[in-house]
Amino acid sequence: MSTRYAPSRPSHASWPVGMPVSFDSPSPVAPICAKGTDDCSDDYAAHAARVERAMVKSDERRDALLDKLADFVLAEGLSAASLRPLAQAAGISDRMLLYYFKDKTAVMAATLERIAQRMMVLMDSGTARGKLDRAALQAHLLDLVLADAFWPYMRVWLEVASMAARNDSLYRPVAEQIGRAFLSWGIAQLDGPTPEAREADAARLLVTIEGMVMVKSFGLDAICLKAL
Repeated sequence: MSTRYAPSRPSHASWPVGMPVSFDSPSPVAPICAKGTDDCSDDYAAHAARVERAMVKSDERRDALLDKLADFVLAEGLSAASLRPLAQAAGISDRMLLYYFKDKTAVMAATLERIAQRMMVLMDSGTARGKLDRAALQAHLLDLVLADAFWPYMRVWLEVASMAARNDSLYRPVAEQIGRAFLSWGIAQLDGPTPEAREADAARLLVTIEGMVMVKSFGLDAICLKAL
C-alpha cells in the first residue's frame, strides 16, 4: 500500500507581523528576497503597497456596484431584487457579486443604505438654508417627497415598511434606522425653543409625511393636496 507524501507545515513564528500566510501551502505567501540578500524589507514594503492598491481598487469597484444596485432597486423595487437580476444589473455574475458581499442579506443591506444616503442628500437639497419652523419645513418636504422624481425612493420605503411590519429580520432594523435618521435630520433642521420641542416637532413631521406618502400610494394625491 503506497503512502502519499504530505509535507509538514512550517513554523510561521519567524515571519513579520501582518505578513499574509497560507497554511494550505508549504510556505507563507510572501515576496522572495532579492538574490544574494537576507534583507527583505524592500520586498515586504513593495508587497504591502501592492496589497493596499488592490484593496483600494476593490473598495472602489464595490462602491460603483452599489450605485448600479441602487439604481436597479429604485427602478424595479424590492420584489424584483433577487440575486441574479441584481448581478445582471451590476454587469457581473452571481458569483462575482458574492465576492464583494458576504451573502444576499449583505447585498440588500448595503444597497438600501446607499438608497437612504441618496434620499437624505435630496432632502438636504430640497430644504432652505437655516432653521425653519415645523410648518415651513413640512411644506418644503411635502413638495419634495410627493414629487414624481422622488417617488421611487418612497416606493422602496413603503416596501421596506411593509416587510418591517412582518418583523423581517433584515428590513425591520433597516426601517428603524431610516426612521431614526429622519428624526435626527428633522431635529437639526427645525427651529424651536428647546431640544424637547424640536424633537416633538420632528416626530409630528415624520408621522405627517408618512401618512401623506401612504395616501399618495393609494392614488389619492388630491386628498394630500387638500391637507396641505
